[in-house]
Amino acid sequence: MTDTPLYGFSDNSFQAAGGTEGIRKLVDDFYQEMDTLPEAVIIRKMHKTDLTESRDKLTLFLSGWMGGPNNYREKYGNINIPRSHAHLPIGENERDAWLLCMERAIAKQHYTPAFSVYLLEQLRIPAERIFLTRGKPLGW
Repeated sequence: MTDTPLYGFSDNSFQAAGGTEGIRKLVDDFYQEMDTLPEAVIIRKMHKTDLTESRDKLTLFLSGWMGGPNNYREKYGNINIPRSHAHLPIGENERDAWLLCMERAIAKQHYTPAFSVYLLEQLRIPAERIFLTRGKPLGW
């Protein structure tokens, strides 16, 4: 029998990420990567100069997405990831830059190796959905 939590159920992922504070650190590191990686210039230009709201939105979204408090909905309303990004020209390079920033940010956390792999694999899903739905009707 293993003591490894079953990520994706209950609040196991939220807890493995360190709760709200841990997710906030992940998000801060993510945007630090976006500000410094040459590969991320293309996605950094899609954001406002002041990242305060972007940081808050991503922190709240990830908290709920990982099974923690669903404060995103309370503050910003419902979210449909592809629809929320439909106005942005997201291609393979943008998707890959976003994932690279997240991969580097995850590597800076004190997560178990199993959770790090799991989290990046799970984050690939919405990143891929955003990429695949560009240019398609929003009801797709």
